[in-house]
Formats: sequence, structure tokens, C-alpha cells
Amino acid sequence: MDKKKTEIEKMTLEAAMGRLEEILRLMDDGKSTLEDSLALFEEGTALVRFCSQTLEEAKLRVKEVTAAAEGQPAGGMEQ
Repeated sequence: MDKKKTEIEKMTLEAAMGRLEEILRLMDDGKSTLEDSLALFEEGTALVRFCSQTLEEAKLRVKEVTAAAEGQPAGGMEQ
């Protein structure tokens, strides 16, 4: 899984979401073996974690830019 994790970390958010959609289609068609389904599930879980982290980082960047534009210190923003 380390190789997959490294591959995921190099993806863009859009590529990761596209792969998630592909995984959902593969799992939904019911043609995968149990072993393949588990591998797809593990990959999907890692992709969801990556996407969530990427979106959270983007959210923080938007807050920082907004705070800077308003002349506020970035650390003093309320959530």
C-alpha cells in the first residue's frame, strides 16, 4: 500500500476524485472478486483521506488570504 500511498500523494485533487469515481463504478458492477473489492476499498479510503486533507488545506489557505486582504493576522481568525 506504500506504493499506492505515494502515488496518491502525487495526484491532483481532480485526479483523485476521478479515480474515486472509477473505483465506485468498478465496485458497483459486482464483477470484482472479494480480494479485488477489498483492495479497491482500501485505495478508495486512502483517496478519500487525501481529498479531505487537500480540501482542508485549501480552506485554510483561503482563510489566510482573506485575513491578509482584510489586514488581519492569519492566526486571529475565528472559525
